[in-house]
Formats: sequence, C-alpha cells, structure tokens
Amino acid sequence: MKKLLLVLLAAAGAAVAKKKMDEGKHEQALWAEATDHVEKA
Repeated sequence: MKKLLLVLLAAAGAAVAKKKMDEGKHEQALWAEATDHVEKA
C-alpha cells in the first residue's frame, strides 16, 4: 500500500512539474513574440 501511495505521489509531482514547465515555455514564447524585432523591407 505504501509503495502505491509513493508511486501516486511521484506521478502527481511529475504532472505538476510538467505543467509548470509548459507554462514557462508558453510565457517565454509570448515574450519572444512581443519583443521580436521587425525587419524593415
């Protein structure tokens, strides 16, 4: 039973970490788009 609980906690921790990483990548992409230099033709 304890092993199952440990596995579930590890999976939940991994899911939270992945969500935070995805949010960070999304935020970084928004900043890159907002600060992107526009080339003059």
